[in-house]
Amino acid sequence: MARPLTLVCAPAGFGKTALLAAWAGAGQRPVAWLSLDEGDNDPARFWRHVAAALERAAPGISGRIRPLLGPPSPQSFDGVVTAMLNELAGRPAAERALLVLDDYHVIGSGPVHATVGYLLDRLPEGLRLMLATRSDPPLRLGRRRALGELTELRAADLRFTEQETAELLRRAAGAAAPGLTGTAIEALTIKTEGWVAGLQLAGLSLPAQDDIEAFVAAFSGSHRYVLDYLTEEVLDRQPDQVRDFLLETSVLDRLSGELCDAVTGRGGGQAMLERIERAGLFLMPLDEVRGWWRYHHLFADLLQTRLRSEMPGQVTALHPAAAAWHAERGLPMTQ
Repeated sequence: MARPLTLVCAPAGFGKTALLAAWAGAGQRPVAWLSLDEGDNDPARFWRHVAAALERAAPGISGRIRPLLGPPSPQSFDGVVTAMLNELAGRPAAERALLVLDDYHVIGSGPVHATVGYLLDRLPEGLRLMLATRSDPPLRLGRRRALGELTELRAADLRFTEQETAELLRRAAGAAAPGLTGTAIEALTIKTEGWVAGLQLAGLSLPAQDDIEAFVAAFSGSHRYVLDYLTEEVLDRQPDQVRDFLLETSVLDRLSGELCDAVTGRGGGQAMLERIERAGLFLMPLDEVRGWWRYHHLFADLLQTRLRSEMPGQVTALHPAAAAWHAERGLPMTQ
């Protein structure tokens, strides 16, 4: 609560909403919680819902803001935000309210982003903003980071430890829990990279397993539960251009823009990788200069399964292209 903006940004299934709900529910401060959907890309609807959510912190604010939103909708929403801020300005820092915007990644509206930025630039001491999102919002994060105005929680902060994994899986396993050895827990932690949805999906299958060690050894992104989740929540939501890129580059253990261009036969690989990273699509940076990345292990498994299913003829061409690129540079195919 010390900084104006807290960003909780991680791919699907990392427990962002559950974490914020537990944290907010444990405190004494008023919490205005808004779960966003596609319809909130309409600025009038967005700010109407924000004002309604803020009723807990400032009773009556919704009724005073609603007339400013039309119809007809105002030409600019800066005045609406200013009026809202004036309603909240009198709250002392000791009684700060928290506005949580959950699933902010569904917002693609430039006017909404612009007015949220306007809000952030003028945020009173009595209000703090928290965003839960799968992708970085266009809210001048670099500037806010440099000015010390931003607190960030990312996938690395949300990954389950081996101890947390053990607790989750033993609860899920029920009567089968005695067969869940330390070796199996360690293996699942490594395979899922602490991704809680992956661990929960593995846990769903544990009670039916006669040989847990064998199940863990075979567990991958092609497991039916994991495949269904990642397909529905991630892959099928992507534009065709991004989806094709993901499938074609899934043959690579490490990705760079130039290497992806060689494998796909198209340009723009570096820009696409940066776009995919910003979108929270299970792409992990391997350095600090956006030179090399890799896909999350289970996501890579899913992509390779889909590639073999949807583009079987492509597979035999992608590997030689990758090998030729590495050979020209004297690099091994895997590191």
